[in-house]
Amino acid sequence: MAKEERPKAVLVAVKLPETTDAEFASGLEELGRLVATLGYDAVATVTQTRTHLASGAVLGEGKLEELSELTGGTGRVEGFVVQKKDKARLRREEAAGFAEEDRSDAEEVDPSTLPHGKIALIAVDHDISPSQARNLEKATGVDVLDRTGVIVDIFHRHAKSREARLQVEIARLTYTAPRLRESPSGKERQQGKGAGEAALELDRRKIRDRIAELREELEAIQKNQSVRRAHRREARRVALVGYTNAGKSSLMRALTGSEVYVENKLFATLDTTVRALHPEVKPRILVSDTVGFIKKLPHDLVASFKSTLDEALEASLLLHIVDGSDPAWETQGDVTKEVLAEIGADAVPYQLVFNKRDRIDEETRAQLARRYPDAWFVSAHEPSDVTELHGKIVAFFAASYVAREFVVPYTRQALIHEMHETGRVAREDYGEAGITVLFESDKEAVERIAAKL
Repeated sequence: MAKEERPKAVLVAVKLPETTDAEFASGLEELGRLVATLGYDAVATVTQTRTHLASGAVLGEGKLEELSELTGGTGRVEGFVVQKKDKARLRREEAAGFAEEDRSDAEEVDPSTLPHGKIALIAVDHDISPSQARNLEKATGVDVLDRTGVIVDIFHRHAKSREARLQVEIARLTYTAPRLRESPSGKERQQGKGAGEAALELDRRKIRDRIAELREELEAIQKNQSVRRAHRREARRVALVGYTNAGKSSLMRALTGSEVYVENKLFATLDTTVRALHPEVKPRILVSDTVGFIKKLPHDLVASFKSTLDEALEASLLLHIVDGSDPAWETQGDVTKEVLAEIGADAVPYQLVFNKRDRIDEETRAQLARRYPDAWFVSAHEPSDVTELHGKIVAFFAASYVAREFVVPYTRQALIHEMHETGRVAREDYGEAGITVLFESDKEAVERIAAKL
């Protein structure tokens, strides 16, 4: 059976003065992966170097026409006039290397003659205004999504649990509401005064009411989640955090023996999964997988996923998983740290873990080891690496244990069972007065046992 052809997309990006060549290339590559995750094949890229995004349609007039040649659009926006720069400013920008390429009078192109076939999406690697998106759509005749729109759509498709679906729907509606006026499908309802404007305001009010309903339902679910987390509060908890597609779910699966969903796509995991470290140890250690982070992760999504991200905030240890084979790993690591700081988790004990060790060449690995001597290196697909990581996690908690001797009356032997569940019983001696137990655990667990005797 022939493979179904995927819809095609064009990537658009403007290189701004504060962006390095490496950052620009990395951002475009990541946008291509985002678009692929959304189900499109990126078949062309249109880029431009400017001091700022064009206020009308992101790109300058010449590049806008070049983009329109690819899509079969007119390259023109009715009622929109490109503002010409004054000569002094143009000379300054040319001297700085930020001159805008200008082309005009491009002929309309029959979409059937395009080498890549009909383009279905333009993905812009910036957050753009509704009016900029509308102008791009008018000039190209193709749907436009900015970076936030692409990410929100991916989250919308991948959310599986009720909580994740509610979180994403809130973010999606928040993103959609200000763009209703620009929607081509609503154009006929918005001509002039009166009924059109009333209909638009009605739509927006419906969205606001729907968001309020969703937040109320989400709050109820999150209260239940808070109760569950409270029950786990005494347990040792490890949260896997990091950039999307760094391999967190693969490590989760390897460390816990669970059937966690794993796929080589951005944002394959949106739902937090909590499982016990396997083989199990006493006291029990819980491992949680969290939603991946990404550059320019929309604030509405960060806010919506607060409950999910609380797993990181309330963890005893954060394992910051980094794809050491990705050239952009350092920037990705900085993004993770920024999001952790945003949710207040930057004070949680933290361990850097370079994943995909098998894909890192020896020279690069040696350089990373010298630069980060305390980092751990692992491959989720190497059983010996996973066993070593398991041991390091156990050792992290054991390092903070204190030892105390208790005499437990024979009538209170249930306390010995509790000791086995919450720490280590290093020695048991049976005497006339009871059982003398050397108990090792964290300070809080030791004090709880002491309070009961």
